[in-house]
Amino acid sequence: MTQRIEDYALIGDLQTAALVGSDGSVDWLCLPRFDSGACLAALLGDENNGHWRLAPKGAGTCTRRGYVPGTLVLESVWETRTGAVKVTDFMPQRDQAPDVVRIVEGIDGTVEMAATLRLRFDYGSTVPWMRRLDDDRVAVAGPDSVWLRLENPDSVPVKTWGQQFSTVSSFTLAAGQKLAFILTWHPSHHSRPKPLDPFEALAASLEDWTEWSGKCRYEGPHRDAVLRSLITLKALTYAPTGGIVAAPTTSLPEDPGGVRNWDYRFCWLRDSTLTLGALLATGYVDEAAAWRDWLLRAVAGDPADLQIMYGVAGERRMPEMELPWLRGYEGSTPVRVGNGAVAQLQLDVYGEVMDSLRLGREAGLESLPHAWNIQLSLMGFLESKWRDPDESLWEVRGPRRHFVHSKVMAWVAADRAVRTLESSPELPGDVTRWRAMRDEVHREVCERGFDPERNTFTQSYGSEELDASALLIPRVGFLPPDDPRVLGTVDALRAGLSRDGLIDRYTTKGPSVDGLPGREGTFLVCSFWMVDALLMTGRAQEARDLFERLLALRNDLGLLAEEYDPAARRHLGNFPQAFSHVGLVGSALALAEHDGAG
Repeated sequence: MTQRIEDYALIGDLQTAALVGSDGSVDWLCLPRFDSGACLAALLGDENNGHWRLAPKGAGTCTRRGYVPGTLVLESVWETRTGAVKVTDFMPQRDQAPDVVRIVEGIDGTVEMAATLRLRFDYGSTVPWMRRLDDDRVAVAGPDSVWLRLENPDSVPVKTWGQQFSTVSSFTLAAGQKLAFILTWHPSHHSRPKPLDPFEALAASLEDWTEWSGKCRYEGPHRDAVLRSLITLKALTYAPTGGIVAAPTTSLPEDPGGVRNWDYRFCWLRDSTLTLGALLATGYVDEAAAWRDWLLRAVAGDPADLQIMYGVAGERRMPEMELPWLRGYEGSTPVRVGNGAVAQLQLDVYGEVMDSLRLGREAGLESLPHAWNIQLSLMGFLESKWRDPDESLWEVRGPRRHFVHSKVMAWVAADRAVRTLESSPELPGDVTRWRAMRDEVHREVCERGFDPERNTFTQSYGSEELDASALLIPRVGFLPPDDPRVLGTVDALRAGLSRDGLIDRYTTKGPSVDGLPGREGTFLVCSFWMVDALLMTGRAQEARDLFERLLALRNDLGLLAEEYDPAARRHLGNFPQAFSHVGLVGSALALAEHDGAG
């Protein structure tokens, strides 16, 4: 049976990632990139769509598990009636080819182990041809080739055979004995990569991650939670370009059994400011600079062609399609790859780009000569388009509307342009015109996006609906935190969008603005935004209480999905979610600064 989303762990090599269940099964792995076709896709189907289980024979979930502190190296321990074993899972930062390494070590007594590797390329649809070469196995199907190798320094007797187009192994491990399974991918038309020494790779991985974690400048409360979130963000980074994917998965449902299933293996512009801020504030300047540079490359070109998301290398095309052979996580169909929202008009991204580049400039990132020219082009386009309706930051699939958040972010774009020229008057630009635009947007939002009877900003002009994105109004500087309209909005959102103290992003009961049936979970980053809003509006203890509540929702490894269902008490949506972890870091930093403990 499919495990709960929170039962999975993340391992990765900064170019792709895998999800490992608490039962020892790797149920999701895309090779060679985050957005490549999965060769293990049981997560969205069943074992016949590809999985790799390594665990004691007949055992269920592990007794305990955890990451080696400060790393992405996972250790899972099984205690059985005959003994105990530890499985160490990791993906070393690649040199030539991606590898998944699984080292099993006897701790006590003897344990009978079983391993099953069922490879299915192209999202679980293609059965490869398996053959044996010396003591290794190689699977080939079209462009893909995968090698399975066993490193056995203690000469443990291992029986391996083929069964139903799978590779099955059986062995008994005594205390002190260890062996390693290594899975290596390469293009089928290339020569086999040089074999990896798994034990040397483990030592190098531990050293690499420990050195990276040691750069974290945050020393405030909840440092372990902050560092785990930063490690997760690093793991979701595509190292060759600096792009950060929203999540390593596709189609994990926001509504189990429903249709709210999307592909998040791409890079969203709207994440840029908050991600950049989190990295800069915690000492990760190189990562922040790489993300900034990815952003500039992605948005270069005609500003009318600006997209809300791009591929990990800046690709613009990600056509959405459905995979009918996969039954979906807990029957949630369709399973989608690609994302049709890429073609939407979402005006807020112009504000996010302007805000990100302004933040990078203020933080002292190396100035790039072409950056301001790109911003000039973006502002020229936004001046003529900000009055148009759009699909909003939530990528609604209903009709376009005049969403308040989109207009607020248009104000942010103009404000950051003005502030840049005020601090750098040598740069070209019409500061008078942008001040006028800023004032006009502000006036219109306050007149048309605010409901004076309920004392709250609404989701769109003339709407009665609420939207959690209004929590960002004081954060971006549109209004001061003590403005009565801000205080009223925070109260209205707490009353109207709260479920068991957590925050929905908007209402999905009845006819919804997003044009989709069903109801999603509470959106975790919105609850972190509420923490920030409570803190800014003088309710520090309430902010601390909500933050502690959110920390308690993390799984046993400190990971968060996109959403949480307070009724079923489970994670929902793609996992782990970068935006949720960015929210955690941001709220922790804000609380520490407020308390003087940052």
